Amino acid sequence: MTGTTTDTAMDELITAGARLAASGISPGTSGNLSLRDGDAVLMTGTGTDLGRLDHAAIAVLGSDGDRRSGPAPSKEVAMHLAMYGRDAAFQATVHVHSPYATALSCLRPWSTNSAVPPITPYFVMRVGQTPLIPYRTPGDAELGTLIAEHESTFRAVLLANHGLVVSGGSLDDAVAAAVELEDACRVTLATLGHDPVLLTPAAIHTLTERHGTAWDMSDADPERH
Repeated sequence: MTGTTTDTAMDELITAGARLAASGISPGTSGNLSLRDGDAVLMTGTGTDLGRLDHAAIAVLGSDGDRRSGPAPSKEVAMHLAMYGRDAAFQATVHVHSPYATALSCLRPWSTNSAVPPITPYFVMRVGQTPLIPYRTPGDAELGTLIAEHESTFRAVLLANHGLVVSGGSLDDAVAAAVELEDACRVTLATLGHDPVLLTPAAIHTLTERHGTAWDMSDADPERH
């Protein structure tokens, strides 16, 4: 890992943080970002404002989470490492306390495999099923364990009473998916109590086959179709 590579990766984190802050889904100093960089993981420091990142606000960690340089990383290290452990293709992870995702995370999940129903094609094809991870105190290493041991396939989760986590093949990919997930949560909340018509299994199959996302309809709550 060269200094130049690390500097470039840090610049990517700074740009991504600014995008999330501008989108309005990263309030205050909440949320954190990480990016794989060779055998290291770069992660925003604890208590940082994602809209005001600089190189001094980014920690360099080993793949095991041990700090190599920079500030103390966010307390959510275990959660980020668990996402990377699920799929070698994941290169970046976004965690934000966005309002609609947080609100939906306080409700009963739509199904075991997805807290969010298949309500728009863009959610299904850009994010896919998004399970609800049971509540643990923010920063609790058990959040990482719960993510690592969940049996379904996913690239995103809602953390109960907490917010969203999403990974992608790049920071651009992860940020775009986080924004899409927040919008799907907004639409879901707006349609609660109105008996929305969700995407059919056939439509979901077409979208997931074309875009490589995951969706298992077998455990859906029939009362919420």
